[in-house]
Formats: sequence, structure tokens, C-alpha cells
Amino acid sequence: MTGSTDSFGSKGKLEVGEKSYDIFRLASIEGSDRLPYSLKILLENLLRGEDGVNITADQVRAVAQWDAKAEPSTEIQYTPARVIMQDFTGVPCIVDLATMREAVSELGGDAGKINPLAPAEMVIDHSVIADVAGSRDAFARNVELEYERNGERYQFLRWGQTAFDDFKVVPPGTGIVHQVNIEHLARVVFDRDGLAYPDTCVGTDSHTTMVNGLGVLGWGVGGIEAEAAMLGQPVSMLIPRVVGFKLTGEIPAGATATDVVLTITEQLREHGVVGKFVEFYGEGVAAVPLANRATIGNMSPEFGSTAAMFPVDDVTLDYLRLTGRSDEQVALVEAYAKEQGLWHDPSRELEFSEYLELDLSTVVPSIAGPKRPQDRISLTDAKSSFRTSLRDYVTADADSMVDEAGKESFPASDAPAVDGQSPEQLAQDAPHHGTAAGGIRRTSKKVPLTLADGTRTELDHGHVAIASITSCTNTSNPSVMVAAALLARNAVDKGLTAKPWVKTSLAPGSKVVMDYYAKAGLVPCLEKLGFHLVGYGCTTCIGNSGPLPEEVSQVVNEADLAVVSVLSGNRNFEGRINPDIKMNYLASPPLVVAYALAGTMDWDPQSEPLGTDADGKDVFLADVWPDAAEVAHVVESSIDKDMFTSDYSDVFQGDERWRSLPTPEGKTFEWAEESTYVRKPPYFEGMGLEPAPLEDISGARVLAKLGDSVTTDHISPAGSFRADSPAGVYLTEHGVERKDFNSYGSRRGNHEVMIRGTFANIRLKNQLLDDVSGGFTRDFTRDGEQSTIFDAAQNYAKAGVPLVVLAGKEYGSGSSRDWAAKGTRLLGVKAVIAVSYERIHRSNLIGMGVLPLQFPDGQDAESLGLTGTETFDISGITAMNDGATPRTVRVTARRDGAEPVSFDAVVRIDTPGEADYYRHDGILQYVLRSLVDAKA
Repeated sequence: MTGSTDSFGSKGKLEVGEKSYDIFRLASIEGSDRLPYSLKILLENLLRGEDGVNITADQVRAVAQWDAKAEPSTEIQYTPARVIMQDFTGVPCIVDLATMREAVSELGGDAGKINPLAPAEMVIDHSVIADVAGSRDAFARNVELEYERNGERYQFLRWGQTAFDDFKVVPPGTGIVHQVNIEHLARVVFDRDGLAYPDTCVGTDSHTTMVNGLGVLGWGVGGIEAEAAMLGQPVSMLIPRVVGFKLTGEIPAGATATDVVLTITEQLREHGVVGKFVEFYGEGVAAVPLANRATIGNMSPEFGSTAAMFPVDDVTLDYLRLTGRSDEQVALVEAYAKEQGLWHDPSRELEFSEYLELDLSTVVPSIAGPKRPQDRISLTDAKSSFRTSLRDYVTADADSMVDEAGKESFPASDAPAVDGQSPEQLAQDAPHHGTAAGGIRRTSKKVPLTLADGTRTELDHGHVAIASITSCTNTSNPSVMVAAALLARNAVDKGLTAKPWVKTSLAPGSKVVMDYYAKAGLVPCLEKLGFHLVGYGCTTCIGNSGPLPEEVSQVVNEADLAVVSVLSGNRNFEGRINPDIKMNYLASPPLVVAYALAGTMDWDPQSEPLGTDADGKDVFLADVWPDAAEVAHVVESSIDKDMFTSDYSDVFQGDERWRSLPTPEGKTFEWAEESTYVRKPPYFEGMGLEPAPLEDISGARVLAKLGDSVTTDHISPAGSFRADSPAGVYLTEHGVERKDFNSYGSRRGNHEVMIRGTFANIRLKNQLLDDVSGGFTRDFTRDGEQSTIFDAAQNYAKAGVPLVVLAGKEYGSGSSRDWAAKGTRLLGVKAVIAVSYERIHRSNLIGMGVLPLQFPDGQDAESLGLTGTETFDISGITAMNDGATPRTVRVTARRDGAEPVSFDAVVRIDTPGEADYYRHDGILQYVLRSLVDAKA
């Protein structure tokens, strides 16, 4: 950020101990004191960045005079202090920067000038896969496999770390990006060349919001936005509404931070906070430990909010000390926060746009599922809810129905009386227990299973195939991690074991977790239940669960069983966790262990036993649930500052395996023609110094017609892929064996793989086809025959036919995946017409030169009679060549034998900055031309 013009005279000094810092004092701006903490941070950002051109005094006044009740309409230019990335989304950023270096040279510039202008840090955490689980050598073997698969990518990142200034890489096997962020990378208050200012960040992962728990304003953006931020481009945004969320009371015994966050997620999703900031305040804030705050902040994308802030207070300072921050840094954070009105005052209620409240004492144990994180289920209702949901996942044929008399398909021994009702009564109790028109779906389909070790058992609908303590959400939180280990200890003491068909895994957020487990003597009990360390990374939650045992997978697929995963994560969308698993539930780490013991979702945690002890006596969940006081004691006695200082002392150096990787040299990267991991993308091919004029769209065909809640998990390539998929065929043609395919995420640096996997999720339902799931469509260059989406797009491109996508509500919700937009663009899609959009994906589409349009209010494809077989003309786009963004454009759809359908689609280019990106055919092109112009 360049020097401020300081038209408000706000620059001054802050003395902290023997040091003096320059600051931009918020007290100099009238009205700043009443603002929520998050808006005060934005105000300081504008004061410090004011240059009279991009960031003006009017923007400063707009924030200071914020009308809490107004709808967002004022654009500001926010400049984050730093950028944080994980490797799945970060590798394409560095690939694009490397490509920009070459493009700058071709346009007459200096390649060496392409560097991050804001500090950029990457944590390699998304590449480890739980291939091996349930054994003591799982961690070592998974790391070995990780390096074998990703050697090319890691060499490229090692080159980037040496070639680019202000870019650091945290090597594999260290931890999950968001936990490393709060434990080590976050500054809370920056000190850069004697200037003190709030730590702010954007990240290439939507759960960047975890750092909000530390009082750091940050949120997830697409990779293309992150690249622009690294190159000094501000984030164009509207001043948001801020929802004040008052916390009172304390979490009761038996409930966990996970239960709190699932309750808050349900409440905020129901209230509606998309595009808003959420800020927590009140007397209850002081009772929320920092790790719990981070857990809540982490789930901000699941509520839909941009950020979920906790202000700085003594709890923040204690955490900074615990995690090894210097005394000088802690003193600066305290002094700066108090000077700038950023210190939490629980007795004062700031001004908010909307108000919500939660009494923490009312929180009850919960899970969420089977396919959305906001679908909270009280643990007492878990079994009945599962049975209701199962109707959507089992086939209603002669073998899966019973007569209307209501005979229960579970044996009586499997379905004891609940709330005084017999199994027969429960079976007839619609809609909670599986009734359907014409009969009742069978909720049991027991199939014989012989495991590799010779164990003979049965597999059934609802059996837990994966139980994983994983993800950034909970593995940052000592209270729930210790609770899981103590529950495991108690279960082992009772003689309980995990069911043999459950794949168990433990993937902590950082090495510190295993340090305090070891100090507390809790590792052996976890391992006795199969929860061996599989890696320090984001595994099961992102689809890196690894394969199920071959014999389990075979039975699941041959019998079409609806088996379940239970994980301590934040995402459970369909098709995300494992291709063999249909139903996914989020739960706290101790409940993950409990479900591994039960082995099925068809279990009532209140009334049904987990198993029996050595004397044949039933053991219930209440018998093994850890005492809250013991959890607190173990946390207090087992975690110390030395663990953090030791584990992070050489965090950027990596182990011997990382340090010994051959590292290319030079300003520009030497692309390997034979590489199937890292390839030069085509974004800048044929690009001139001036953008070509925009043109209207004519004769476009529909590549996909989609319903509501299509997420970036449906759009963007993720997880593993089949050998007969377009991506699998490409790799096979390039000499890659099936065992070496790796995941889409690991190959994000190869656009050829990624475009073949765009819209290829096995759960995607393209309404152009009947009863077909996956990446398929109708190809109208071939008389409407069924084809893969990639092959059809190739044929349309050869025929010169542009493409559009039709979609419903909340299009693009989910993770902030840039490839959901990049892949869309490279397939030839020129526009998307949806009922509504998720914020990040809409922005990313613009960043890739794809026009986001919205159906008229109250209308959608069905109400307009659109089948997806039409050709589309979109007129009015050319008006943008004159510098103005039209509010609507005219869409006309034509189909043989039918009257044309015309409507005015709302143009969802919301800010002048976004309009500039679209006119330049994308944000990268805009930035590149700006850099070349600056050097001219």
C-alpha cells in the first residue's frame, strides 16, 4: 500500500514500551467510534491507503457515515495486508504468475517485476490422502505417496519460493493452512517499516474466516482475486451490512464447540447473512475460548457470511502468548487495539444492521447432514432423522418396499421401543420413519462381507464406512480433540472396539496436537480404536479420504448400499467425501469416535448401547462420555508454549525430503512439455495491449441446465476420477497409469486435466438429460445425442458456437474454487443465467470474463418455459464498451416449433472494478495490462 494523502490528518504516533509506531488514528474521523469493529478495520484500511484516485476521501466518509439499515450500495477499494493460500488453490496462482512473467516479456516488460506486492504465504496441506489408515505406519506411508504423486508440483513451488519476492511456502506435513494461520502466521497487528496497522488477509480457501476468531478480518476469495491482491490490486467491495450476534451464558457440560457452531450455522443460515459481516459481542464472548472462536469463524461460509468476527480482548492476548508470539508483539496488539477502539468492551453495544442472540447454555449435542452443513440435527433425533433421509438414497423397488401394513424391516432386536412406541408404531409414524407412497421403504439391506483379514460380518444401509477426525474446523480445538481421546480411552477401558467395516483416521491441524496427545498419554487409546495419525492436512473433508477397503467398496457398489461417513469437518456435500458414500454427517471429534464404535447411523445415542463390556454388560454413550472438568484439566496441563515455538521454529524449511527436492532456477519457469501436473495455461494467448471490444452473444447453446444449490463442488474438479472419464482418458493417453492418477486437486496446475473435470461431479444433475447423473449433456452439434460435457464443449468450440449455463438459486455456493470459474470459461461458456449466486463464484466468473446474469425477480427457467434445448441471443452487452454497465440485457431464447421467449436478465456486475475486469476479458488480463502501462 502506497503512502496516504492523509486528507483527514489522522496520521500520528503510538508509543509502546520503548518503541514508537506510525498509525492512522481512527479517533480523528467523526462517527468512527460507533462502528462495529470490522468496519473500523475497513476504515483504517482506507485512511492508510487513501491516494485520491482509487481510494478517495469520499470512500473514507462513506464508511465513517455508514447507515446500518441501508442496503449496500457504496463501493470501496479494500487492500488486504497479506494473502494466504493452500496448495490446491494456490498452485494455479503461482502457475498464473509464472505465465504472467512470460506474457510481460512478450509485451515488452520486465519479467522480474512480476512479484507479490503483498506478503503471500502458502501452506501445503491439501495433497495428503488417507490411502493408508488404521496402522502405525499410516503417516509415513501417506507422506511417501504424497511426494511420489506430487514431486513435479513441489519442485514448481520450490522454484516459486526462490524466484518470487515476498512469497513463502510452508512445506507438507506441517498442518492445515487455517490452523497454521492462527497459530503462527497471523500478526493481528502488522509492524511494517515502523507502521502499525491491523492484520487483514484474503485467502484462496473459503475457510480463511477461521482467523476471524483471532480478531483478524479476512475471508476467502477465488484464486484469481487472490492473484490480483498479490499484485497490488485492491478488492472492490460494497460496504456491507453487519449482523450483531450477541452471546450470553456458557456452554453446558456435554455440549462441545462443534455443537455451538452447528447451532450458530443453522440460526444464521435461517436468518440470511449472505454477503454480510457477522460480529460477535456481549458478555458471553469472554466465556468463549479462542479455539472455540476460531471454530465459529471457520464456519462462516456455511452460514453464508463474508466474515464472522470476534474482537480482540484478553482471551486473544493469552492465545498469542501460548502460541509463542513475542512479548513485544503481544504488547503492540494490546496497545493498538485499545488506542483504535478495537478492544472488546462487553458493556457497550455498538451499532449493527441486524441483531441476533444465542444463550450458549441452550446448546445441545448435535450433528449435521446428510448433505448440508446447515441441516443441524439434535443428537436425540439422529436415528429418526437418518431413517427419514434414507428414503432419498435407497431404491423404491419390489425388493426395497414392504406392505402398507407397516412391517418394520429392521429386526426387533435392532429397533427397541423409543419414547414408548413399538417398532411397528415407529414404522407407521410418517414422515419420520420412512413412509412413502404405496408402502414403506426398507431401511435394512444386510449383505454378507468378508474383510481382508478374514473377518466375516454384514454391511447394511447406514453403516459408517468412514469415521474421520479431520479438517480445520475442529482439529484446531484442544477441548474437542482431548474429548475425543478421552472418550476413546474410556471406550477401550470398557473393552469396546470400532466396528470392523469402519475406516478410521486422524488428521490433526498441526503437529502440536500430537504433542499434547503424547504428553497426556492419549495416543495408545486412539490407536487401539484405529484412529492412527494419517497426516497433517486437510484429508477427508475435501475428498482425500482415500479408497475404502476393496472388499467394502465392492459390496457397497454391487448391493447399492447407502453407507455413511461421519467426520469432524465443515463440508458434507453429496459426492464430496468419497465416491462410494452417499450420506455424510458432520459431528464433533468425540462423536466421530462414538459412531466408529456404533458402526451405524441407525443408532440412538440416548437409548441404545455402543456395545458390551467384558462381562456382557451394555455400554452406553453416557458411560464413556468424558467429564468436562477432566477435559479442561488435560487441556490445561498438557499444552504449553514450548510446543508451538519448537514446532514452528523452522516452519518454512521443511524436512529433509522437502529440502532435497531439485529446484529449478531463473526468473521464468522452464515448462516441461511432458508434465501432467504443471502446464502453461492459455489465458494470455493472442492478448494485445488493448482489450478487444465486447460483443453481444448470438446463437449460444446450453451446456448445462441446473437446479438449485449447485455448488462449486458440483462444478469444480475435486477428489478422484475414473479411468473412463475425460480426465482419466487424457492421463492414460499421456502415459500415466491408473494408480498414479492422484486427485484433481493435485493436478490443478494442469488446465487440460481441470477442464475435463469441470461439471463432472458424479452427483451433478443436468436437466438436459433424464435420470442421468454426472458430467453429461446433450450435444446439439450431433442431433442432441448424449455426450460428456467436455466432449460436447469441444465440438461446440470447433463449430464456433458459444455456450451458456442455466441455473437456479445459490449457484456456486461452497468452497471458493477458482477452477469452477476457470473451467467454465475454458469450456467456452460466455454467460451464466441463474436465479441467484454465491458471492465468490459470481465474482470469479467475472474475473474469468464470463458474464453472470440473473433471471427477473420471481422467474426461473421453469417459469419461463425454458427446456435448455433453445438457442440464446443476449443483446445489450456492447453498451459496456462505452464505460457504463447496463442494469439489464435482453435475452431471447428460440426453439423449433415454439414462440421465442424473451426476458430482461439482470447484469450481476456489481461494481465499476468488476466492469473493468469484464471489459478486459478477465482480471489477470486487466492486471497485466496495468503493469505494462505502468512501466511504459
